[in-house]
Amino acid sequence: MTATTSEQSAPAVPSPGDWVRHAATVPETHAYPAVDELLVSFRGLADAHPGLVTESRIGTSTLGEPLYCFTVGDGPASLATDGSDEGGGYVVVGGVHPNEPVGAVAALHLATALCQDPDLRAHFGGAWHIVPCIDPDGARLNEGWFATPADKRNYGRHFYRPAGDEQVEWTFPFAYKKAWFDRVLPETLALMRLLDATRPRFLTTLHNCEAGGVYYYMNRPAPELYAVLAEIPASLGMPLATGEPEAAHAPVYAPAVYGCIDMKDAYDYLEGLGVDAAAKIAGSSSAAYAERYGTFYFVTEVPHWSHPDAGDDTPTEERYADVVRGRARALGEAGTFLCGILDAAHPHLTIPSPFLRAVRDFVPSLAELATMESARADGLPDRAATVSERFDCEAGAHSLRVRFGGMLLRALNAEVVAGTATPEVRRCHRELLKTYETWEREAEPATGDPIPISTLAGIQYGALLAAADHARAARDSTGDPG
Repeated sequence: MTATTSEQSAPAVPSPGDWVRHAATVPETHAYPAVDELLVSFRGLADAHPGLVTESRIGTSTLGEPLYCFTVGDGPASLATDGSDEGGGYVVVGGVHPNEPVGAVAALHLATALCQDPDLRAHFGGAWHIVPCIDPDGARLNEGWFATPADKRNYGRHFYRPAGDEQVEWTFPFAYKKAWFDRVLPETLALMRLLDATRPRFLTTLHNCEAGGVYYYMNRPAPELYAVLAEIPASLGMPLATGEPEAAHAPVYAPAVYGCIDMKDAYDYLEGLGVDAAAKIAGSSSAAYAERYGTFYFVTEVPHWSHPDAGDDTPTEERYADVVRGRARALGEAGTFLCGILDAAHPHLTIPSPFLRAVRDFVPSLAELATMESARADGLPDRAATVSERFDCEAGAHSLRVRFGGMLLRALNAEVVAGTATPEVRRCHRELLKTYETWEREAEPATGDPIPISTLAGIQYGALLAAADHARAARDSTGDPG
């Protein structure tokens, strides 16, 4: 990953339309950077611009790896760690979910553009604190597919997403009704300290999804942003995701623009479905933590693969409730099969790998999710499903089968490779592999075509600049976060 940019061609005095043009400035690349490669690129920027870029250690990962932040800004660009920063800067965090590497490319491009364009720095008028990867331990477990991101089979076979209580984004302190969470990860603690030190006007954590279209989260309505957020992906040929929301309880501000996933709302939603919410929810999010500083929080979700159905609001001949029930059935069947494999192999497993911890958390949730979706379907209005809603239901089921089945394969294969696999573990591995290969074939056409990395990172880059500009203007004009 090289630190190059065409940003100097972008306008010096940005307007909302200019952020659309900024989205097209990310250089072409065909791979995601590995953790070490990403840090080398950021350090190259620091070496080339010693007066602009400062590297700071902000913490230590669970496995003992240093965590770094690169601060870009005119004048003294050091990161305060004692709370003495006056606030008003911008915080950008990559790798909060280690299977979501688009943000690594967007973050490096942002840092490069800020170094090369003094007008861009002057426009925002504050330091940018950029964390390239907050979870290097998890990211390294995905590096097997980073070099070939268009290969869906390789993606599933090398996929890793931590168990819920091991995810940086969802392990901030939380207390609500019967829920209590304070098992803060070292990585989460590092991010908490960064937010405490900077008290930023703007925070974005860099995410991406798998299939469909583009959508956004923000912690408060911002009507001034909605048009440009629709225009940015459209300018690069990407649809908005207008089908099923990722979280049914998240407020909808505009098409494909949602309020943040709030754990209190999630608790109440699960409780209303008869679920033991306290047992299902871990911690809160970075968005909730940053609220104490009046920070404007923003997320752009971009997919690895796109499908024309993702943004098609044409009604189908199927009822909406029936489409949701179809997803519930698919998830229930996958959950029953994977639970059977895991239960049969469990007494014989000897390696407590991250993959095993993850599937122990996720696989049982498939049956629970199927039950919740069935309950939700019973309360849906009697109307036709749109093409995009049907796509999201079908693609979502394919995604979870490939993700969780792939991680269970990795857990079983760890025993095979280590020479500790009993005959029963080998039998389970063979049975899972046969079914998983069918799931791979079925998912291939259903999830769509690969999207250039420069397009994905460009959408993320343009959108975060537009959102940061909104936060800047709101704070500068009223003193409020926006």
